[in-house]
Amino acid sequence: MAALGYYDVILKPVVTEKSMNAAQEKKYTFYVHPEANKIQIREAVEKLFDGAKVKKVNTVTCHPKKKRRGMVVGETAKQKKAIVFLTEDSKDIDFYQGL
Repeated sequence: MAALGYYDVILKPVVTEKSMNAAQEKKYTFYVHPEANKIQIREAVEKLFDGAKVKKVNTVTCHPKKKRRGMVVGETAKQKKAIVFLTEDSKDIDFYQGL
């Protein structure tokens, strides 16, 4: 597989009630590329968001679910989430403020 760029690693933010409450404690949740590792996620967050300093990254792999439509059986897409913890002296990520 080709090398992942910063814009390829982070796909979109997770916008749920739980993730919005965690954002007040400087914990931000993103959907990331399934093959991205913690080091790539840390670098992407620090490069894409000015003033963000990452303290720690936790990742969660969401396995596909089996779905059926008539006789056809398939699976949903595999997803990966990353919970990014920022340091106390880093700036907040701006796009979460207006939601």
